[in-house]
Amino acid sequence: MQLFHNLNVDFMGKRKFFYILSASLFLLGMINIAFRGLQFGIDFKGGTEIVVKFENPIKISELRENLQSTGLGEVEIKTFGDNSGALIRTELQTLPQNLFPKIQKQIEDDLIASFPAVAGNYRTEKTPTTLTYSFNNPDTASAIANRLFLDGFQSGKVSEEVTNTQVVVQVGISDWVKESLKNKLKGNPFQVLREERVGPKVGNELKRDTMIAIVLSLIGILIYLAFRYKFIFAFGAVLALFHDVLITLGLYAILYNVIPGLNLEVNLTVVAAFLTLIGYSINDTVIVFDRVRETLKIHKTESLEVLMNMAINKTMSRTVLTGGTTLLSIFILLMLGGEVLRAFAFTMFFGIIIGTYSSVFVASAIVLDYAKKYNKKVEF
Repeated sequence: MQLFHNLNVDFMGKRKFFYILSASLFLLGMINIAFRGLQFGIDFKGGTEIVVKFENPIKISELRENLQSTGLGEVEIKTFGDNSGALIRTELQTLPQNLFPKIQKQIEDDLIASFPAVAGNYRTEKTPTTLTYSFNNPDTASAIANRLFLDGFQSGKVSEEVTNTQVVVQVGISDWVKESLKNKLKGNPFQVLREERVGPKVGNELKRDTMIAIVLSLIGILIYLAFRYKFIFAFGAVLALFHDVLITLGLYAILYNVIPGLNLEVNLTVVAAFLTLIGYSINDTVIVFDRVRETLKIHKTESLEVLMNMAINKTMSRTVLTGGTTLLSIFILLMLGGEVLRAFAFTMFFGIIIGTYSSVFVASAIVLDYAKKYNKKVEF
């Protein structure tokens, strides 16, 4: 399918205007990152993330109001999936020690209500995140572990040996959330689907590893393209990738608390989106460079600027078709994919637009300006 027949646009003649546009977007993004900062998700800054599913639709504002006075500090609440799911985030990794006895009392009240005979006949050991109960016989321990699990506690036997008489209960922030909400939302039963904890040390290691992954991928692309083309082509392509990543990242800081629904955080899903974006953008750039190389071999007497315009015009139909169909599916994901996929879809949507633009007005333009400035003849 061919969209444009005999297209003849002077793309390279407009490169200075687009240099200014790119520099403006870049500076705007960097200023916002410097002064407003980026919002990092639990993957990087550490904390606890809890997913709660209600039987009936819930208003996030009502849920937020009910969790204001739970003693968990600043709690962030978002819709998860449909309007009956909620994503609750807090920077705490463990339940505050002043709240721990309340959960312990709830567990032991439940235990004694189900097994009155064990009242006063068990021993308790505590750590900041667990309760370990010792009973008189293995059958009692097994039955109590199952009962507590069915009642919604993270319980289990200490070991699977037939002589085991101990039950361990993991005490998490989700237990306090359940305790806080069950009396306030009696007409709307719910269950905790997931509780994930990430420590700050792990978060810092993930930040470091993320930077290493992105830098190594760019270095690998630079080396590969330097062998496949000339070094200046590789340099222009990698500079365009930096341009794509940093401008898209700048949008996170620019739009935060400006457009409802786009208060996006940088997490591991976003990192995956950026790495996918790098692959998509470099693929588009390589296609343009391939056509430039073919055109250079055929029209050896024409100027580099004319040949680059010819190559870009020839690839424009393919670029629009490929980018357009991808953007359509990503746009649907952005609109309907829900809270969890929104950041990924946002990164891909704007990243593809910026990446397609940079293949022409950054990567190709840098090669042309280098050749003109140093009077270099580009040959293959």
